[in-house]
Amino acid sequence: MLARGVGRMSRTGLAAAQRTQAISRHMMSTSSSSRASKVEVGDENLVLFESAGHVRKYTLNRERQLNALNEPMLNLLRHYVEDFVRSDLGKVLVGTGKGRAFCAGGDVATVANNATKVETRSKAVEFFLREFELDYLLAAVNKPYIAVMDGITMGGGVGLSANAPFRIATEKTLFAMPETKIGYAPDVGASFFLSRVDGELGTYLGLTGENIGGRAVFEHGLATHFVPSRRIPGLIENLNALDNPTFAHVDSLIEECYSEREPDEPTSSFVGAKRAALDFAFRHDKVESIVEDLKAIGNKHEAEDVRIWAQETLDTLHLRSPTSLRIALTAIRRGKTMTLLEALQMELNFAAAICNGETPDFVTGVRAVLVEKLKNGRPSWSPPTLEEVSQSDVVNKFFKKYSPAQGNAPALAVSEDLVPKDYKIAHPMRWALPTEEEIGKMVTGSHPSSGSTQITSAELVKKFEDLRNHKNGVREKVLEVVQRRCKEVEDKTSGMKYLAWVR
Repeated sequence: MLARGVGRMSRTGLAAAQRTQAISRHMMSTSSSSRASKVEVGDENLVLFESAGHVRKYTLNRERQLNALNEPMLNLLRHYVEDFVRSDLGKVLVGTGKGRAFCAGGDVATVANNATKVETRSKAVEFFLREFELDYLLAAVNKPYIAVMDGITMGGGVGLSANAPFRIATEKTLFAMPETKIGYAPDVGASFFLSRVDGELGTYLGLTGENIGGRAVFEHGLATHFVPSRRIPGLIENLNALDNPTFAHVDSLIEECYSEREPDEPTSSFVGAKRAALDFAFRHDKVESIVEDLKAIGNKHEAEDVRIWAQETLDTLHLRSPTSLRIALTAIRRGKTMTLLEALQMELNFAAAICNGETPDFVTGVRAVLVEKLKNGRPSWSPPTLEEVSQSDVVNKFFKKYSPAQGNAPALAVSEDLVPKDYKIAHPMRWALPTEEEIGKMVTGSHPSSGSTQITSAELVKKFEDLRNHKNGVREKVLEVVQRRCKEVEDKTSGMKYLAWVR
């Protein structure tokens, strides 16, 4: 512990040298979207905006609805973010939510209701267009943007945060993409970011709709930092005091607020044998193959907890819309090779298909889960089984039939003065823990920083601690991956034990 503190003194000094006296008075401001829709009287309180020094902060303020995004909120946020991008004074953007949620998603009940009537279907699609454009704009902000996921962060809330350069998880964070529960499919860029999560964890989260919470959100790369909830106000005050902040300054300040794991703090269940089973089962491009592997694991795996997990996962998948499962898996696999903008457009295309009645499951699911509050049982999906949902039909209806080129889906459009056409969005893992892929490349010698193809466990940890400027959590992440993906091979000449990557 002492060595870690000493090693971080230079980072603390760097941040402290950049601070000025904190500005005590915060100015409030509100505005409307640059698109045609207007903000009605009273809507301005749905999102609160503050300015202090170079920091601009938005707070989602629909607490009773867990800050679920509706159209006026999207309008307010869109114009505010545009102003921030164009501003010379605003240099750091912070996103927060009031109450026990950052943002629990979008107002899908209204969207589904609009989708049921021909005359209002365009409004349903328009909601997704506005939401996805805001998500893209936030991802493309060329200044530090910090999404504070202090509480429930699901669906639309994930869209506001998933591609931020700085994503803070707290012990209260509950992260999920639960769209298959309501007959829809993961969107807001999920096909991009879930496809880039270590192994097949993103595929699992996207298909099952299950959640992941607390420090595990950070450990698995869905957040870049972990900060206890009680330290968030102090962190924001310190950010307010920064003079001419850079990405490195912001990273250093957030790192200072980290805390080590408490003795009674829950650990991630997605490690060791269960994680290996998850990656094995969800590696397929067909939902049926995933189901088959889960059945085999549930029957034959040597570890009882893994067998239980496999059976519970099978039960969960059975509850989900078969059509949604096929759309979700297809999108996640395609998103792996797409840019974020391409992935969002693909998702907007299948959203247009769903809103135009290519499947009844979205309306059915929203009514069952959100209106009738179905706790147990399965919504009346149509078709009801995977066998009755043709993969080729899903591709044709949801990935080919609707697009801007066909004239039946809108095109995502963000002004070039905000996001130039040739602008390359920063990698969302730049400030996060090293990914499993990075660690694998270092072991095999294909990483740009590799010295040789022979590396010990201790050397591997030191490599990544140096590369990540002694970031908190690096040692634990590297060692967990080593335990699961590596074996030690003894060199007969030297007697040294080097790591070999298990494919």
